[in-house]
Amino acid sequence: MHTNVNELFAKLWENYLTVTPSAQKIHALLGSSQQNDVINDHIALRTFNLPEIGLEKLAAHFLALGYVEGGEYHFESKKLYAKHYEHPDANQPKVFISELLLEKCSTELQQIIKNLVAQMDPAAVTADNFLYSGRHWTIDQASYQTLLAESEYAAWMSVWGFRANHFTVSVNALQNFETLDSVNQALKNAGFELNTSGGEIKGSKDVLLKQSSTLADEALVEFTDGNAMIPSCFYEFARRFPTADGTLYRGFVAASADKIFESTNAR
Repeated sequence: MHTNVNELFAKLWENYLTVTPSAQKIHALLGSSQQNDVINDHIALRTFNLPEIGLEKLAAHFLALGYVEGGEYHFESKKLYAKHYEHPDANQPKVFISELLLEKCSTELQQIIKNLVAQMDPAAVTADNFLYSGRHWTIDQASYQTLLAESEYAAWMSVWGFRANHFTVSVNALQNFETLDSVNQALKNAGFELNTSGGEIKGSKDVLLKQSSTLADEALVEFTDGNAMIPSCFYEFARRFPTADGTLYRGFVAASADKIFESTNAR
């Protein structure tokens, strides 16, 4: 496993940009030329709750680097369970890991996922590059469409595998923008499409966190029976507010995260 947090995030970012070219343009758009002020608030990773590749298997890579568990979250309608992790150094990005609860899904979906995961080398899960290793299986378009009809999350995982589903700009750290509204306006002016599910801004000062996100880029996916353009990853923006003790809120708001998941929905 990686021995250095910065090295791990550099690799995750590099892998993320291969299917999310818009992120590089947005990074340049929001950043100040004077200093590196585009700070990553958090990343999110997705998986299935199978023992071989469950949430805890992904978390192990971060725990080995000093991360600790923060909070847990339930998304009933999307059949997801999630936890977030944070580093003792508050400047390091937080990590949000979710898993699809397969036992709550149809037998057909469960079978497709189990067949995909059966193609994996079990050793891949502990390899240094696991969190940005992508897909470890082949899949046909009909299986993808079956998954998509039931769970966008499952369909996304089936084609993209293990990688950062999104990076998140800390609006608090930006020099040229003070509010999330002004960030959103700059993005729209530059032609980027925002996720409007639940409103352009999810959350509020009352819950100590405001979030927005772009709609995912599309990238070419190779199926066993041809290629297709599929929604890949997106970029998120988070503005955090101080808690009673004056420090910035470090958690997540389930109601907002629920809508952020929809950034990878097909347009």
